[in-house]
Amino acid sequence: MEQITVLGATGSIGVSTLDVLARHRDRYQVYALTANNRWQLLAEQVLEHRPRYAVLTDVAAAEALRQALANTDAATEVLAGEQALTEVAGAACVDTVMAAIVGAAGLLPSFAAVEAGKKVLLANKEVLVMAGGLFMAEARRSGAEILPIDSEHNAIFQCLPLQKALAAGCELDSLGVRKILLTASGGPFRDTALADLARVTPAQACAHPNWDMGQKISVDSATMMNKGLELIEACWLFNCSADDIEVLIHPQSVIHSMVEYVDGSVLAQLGNPDMRTPIAHALAWPERVASGVAPLDMVAAARLDFSAPDYERFPCLQLAQQAASMGQTAPAVLNAANEVAVAAFLQGELAFTDIAEVNKRVLLAAELTEPVDLDVVQLADTKARQHAQRLIVAGLS
Repeated sequence: MEQITVLGATGSIGVSTLDVLARHRDRYQVYALTANNRWQLLAEQVLEHRPRYAVLTDVAAAEALRQALANTDAATEVLAGEQALTEVAGAACVDTVMAAIVGAAGLLPSFAAVEAGKKVLLANKEVLVMAGGLFMAEARRSGAEILPIDSEHNAIFQCLPLQKALAAGCELDSLGVRKILLTASGGPFRDTALADLARVTPAQACAHPNWDMGQKISVDSATMMNKGLELIEACWLFNCSADDIEVLIHPQSVIHSMVEYVDGSVLAQLGNPDMRTPIAHALAWPERVASGVAPLDMVAAARLDFSAPDYERFPCLQLAQQAASMGQTAPAVLNAANEVAVAAFLQGELAFTDIAEVNKRVLLAAELTEPVDLDVVQLADTKARQHAQRLIVAGLS
């Protein structure tokens, strides 16, 4: 029985992961489930999957979970705090860690899993955006296996040969690869008049046409910052530069990404827009297991459209490409500013179009340094968050 820790169990990726695990109880056993403060849903998951540990970052939520489980037959031990996250991520008996905590909060527990040499199913793109060099170097040192969960990166992984060679730092051109084609749906506003974007509401931004995701990722998809962060992530995962990656708008979200080879071949991974597909692929790799996803009906899909991204509509994508080229702590700075700006937008404190403006000002004003360790990364993150918050409070004046 493969022992699994799910970091971020109550988020959309965590819920989908548990759905796949439940289909293969003879193969996988849940060791630990973690969440920030959603103890009610975590309690339901504990009763369903009976993990050894349940961890909540919020201490009060952890106590509420203890009380909720007190009158049940669950033998799960409830832990609290960030240190407990790293402990269940790196525990000796754990084989696989689903790293699905959203944002910078997932950095330390994901890093703990890599340090411990685990098979890491990486759904937290911010880990590589913030500290990609450190993360991949530690994976090579510890022997950890990094398998991408984002549908786009998982698609690229499936379309590339010699995945082991890539993990060892092999360059794409030595594999005959000319280019990575990273697809994006374009989100809910790909056809909205530019003049109307300033009046976009959080509810509208979170209504993704193809995917069922959390609020933060949904907003990032609407601004295409999500695709920008994925571009940076792909650079680290596949040992390439931003110039090796072309972003394409593909509204149907049927082709999840493609790889173009020097002989003119283009390999694509297709499927319904359901995160259980990449989750099942990574869980069982190099084998295949059922995910519960319906087969793709190519006749119903009917057509596949592609277009180049409009940077006037999606300035956040261009900022991410710029940060990737700048290097050093620029991606960490951009990610931090964006997390603050998106939170402010969701709280009604910032206009949708001002998310990009906050990100731009923080990125261009930052003093960049080489991310030689996690302390440097976290300091850059903190300073960027403080700058972004000051801009928002001042009304961007």
